[in-house]
Amino acid sequence: MRFDLTDLQLFLHVHEAGTITAGAQRSHLSLASASERIVAMEQVLGAPLLVRGQRGVRATAAGQTLAHHARAVLQQMEQLRGELGAHGSGLSGHVRMLCNTSAMSEHLPGPLAAFLAAHPRTAVDAQERGSDEVADGVRGGLCDIGIASRAADLQGLETRPFVADPLVLVVPPGHRLAGRGAIALADAAGEDFAGLPEDSALQAHLARQARREGRRLRYRARLQHVDAVCRLVGLGAGLVAIVPRASALRLARSTRVQRVALTDPWAARELVLCVRPDAGALPAHARALLEHLAAR
Repeated sequence: MRFDLTDLQLFLHVHEAGTITAGAQRSHLSLASASERIVAMEQVLGAPLLVRGQRGVRATAAGQTLAHHARAVLQQMEQLRGELGAHGSGLSGHVRMLCNTSAMSEHLPGPLAAFLAAHPRTAVDAQERGSDEVADGVRGGLCDIGIASRAADLQGLETRPFVADPLVLVVPPGHRLAGRGAIALADAAGEDFAGLPEDSALQAHLARQARREGRRLRYRARLQHVDAVCRLVGLGAGLVAIVPRASALRLARSTRVQRVALTDPWAARELVLCVRPDAGALPAHARALLEHLAAR
């Protein structure tokens, strides 16, 4: 089996875009070249990777397997470049992290800044993922340290408490729910919501919890950042939002949003640090960061 990195990247682009044409464009290849590469991959494997239709393509079972492993290979290559680049620039260590949305935006920057100041020759690469993806990444060796919700599937991982991270409802001044101390999601299910893009880790978590309760939240606006979501809610457009409490507290004065606690068990989140069970085998700089974060 002789696939190069261009083949793997091309197939991922086609798989994600849904058409060979769009995948070729993303890969900076001609359509003819992209088609030839995919056909050659199918011939090597002896199985079709794509089901071709009038409206595009979709991955077969073999294609889905290839996409999964291709993504892992490309991530590892990117991490290899980062680590070698760190050594080339005079740094002595490189730590790879995967974090959920709230950890990345609210809880990691402060302690990470202190760590970097105390360890000037260590580089840290932190990427945002959903909590389940964080756990999978730690298990699969794609990162040294993960920060995820305790509600995620953390089987087989060593965990340490990091920070409480409950979700709250934010509403504009004068809203019918503004005076309530705490409510269940069911009490707000009929409201118009503002939120993050559908593919963000936080929105995926909220959609999953709503489905479990047999509900579908109605989103009238989606913005890229929690700050913008809270600002929109505070301006009185008739929208509400579910955001991490830490974000709501930080933005309360500038956006005028009011917080309402959520009583649903899934809203009482706790973030944990997670590593593989052989944490003692982590490089010294990664162990140092783990201990620093656990002691915050």
